[in-house]
Amino acid sequence: MVTSVTPSQTRTTGPRGDAGAGRPTRKQARSGGARNLRARTYSYWFYAPAAVIYGLIFLVPTVIAFYYSLTRWTLFDSEFIGLDNFRQFFSEQSLVSGLKNTLIYAVLTSGLKVVLGMLFAVLLTGPIRSRGLLRSVVFFPVLVSTVAVGITFSVLLQPDFGLVATVLSKVGITSPDWLGDPSLALLSVALVDVWKGVGLATLIYIAGILAIPKDYYEAVDVDGGNAWTKFRNITLPLARPATFTVILLSLIGGLRSFDLIWTMTGGGPGFSSDVIASVIYKQYQAGFYGLATAGNVVLFVMVSLIIFPLFRYFNSKEVES
Repeated sequence: MVTSVTPSQTRTTGPRGDAGAGRPTRKQARSGGARNLRARTYSYWFYAPAAVIYGLIFLVPTVIAFYYSLTRWTLFDSEFIGLDNFRQFFSEQSLVSGLKNTLIYAVLTSGLKVVLGMLFAVLLTGPIRSRGLLRSVVFFPVLVSTVAVGITFSVLLQPDFGLVATVLSKVGITSPDWLGDPSLALLSVALVDVWKGVGLATLIYIAGILAIPKDYYEAVDVDGGNAWTKFRNITLPLARPATFTVILLSLIGGLRSFDLIWTMTGGGPGFSSDVIASVIYKQYQAGFYGLATAGNVVLFVMVSLIIFPLFRYFNSKEVES
């Protein structure tokens, strides 16, 4: 005769027939939890070197800058004056034009780098000859010193004897004063910035496009799609992480740009190409160190208010996709 046993009657027995012997005891559970906690604690120590470097290079100088922005200081002493530096900084006429020029410069250079970087990347990942050489040519300006680029283009854009003026005169066009005309100075510097920085944007896009599986493009070929279909339905959406990276890097660089602008125009003519960074530098030159430090804090806050929301938005879009 076979005796049937219901599931409720079954139980796990150990060597001595004790029920539940297969489960860990309370002591064993506590011991395992302690080991896991020690393992997690040890893993946190790997972050310590990076945290120390980050604190020394970024956190400590930032805290010091916030303090000294509230003082009138020199190399030998300081006097706490509260928010007077910020009130004076925002009352400067040059700040209003500098803030506006900074936003125009950042948006213009970032937008052009995104568009041109994507187009160059699509071209340089396609079936063309000498792709390696062309990639090197596009990327080369990134390696050149910004000051050297600024000095070179300051000469090339001269309205009397510059190379651009000479070429335009050959076709009967009078060259405008690229760097001396208030309406063209900022635009001219922005275009030079794009020429210098588009190589990095192109490199990022090339990496993003090459990471796209070839199967997607082959499927479009089977369906009879053309190059535009591939770009619109595959390259553009799947290269979105690269686009986000280029936008963030180029925006940060545009908002903080100083050396190229100062080399080519010095912020002139007048205040027409002044940005916040050049305004800050002029305050340092004049010996108003506290005022210049307050300007640095303003620039830091402005960059943070623009970049961090964009970063969170882009991250949310990547998660959704």
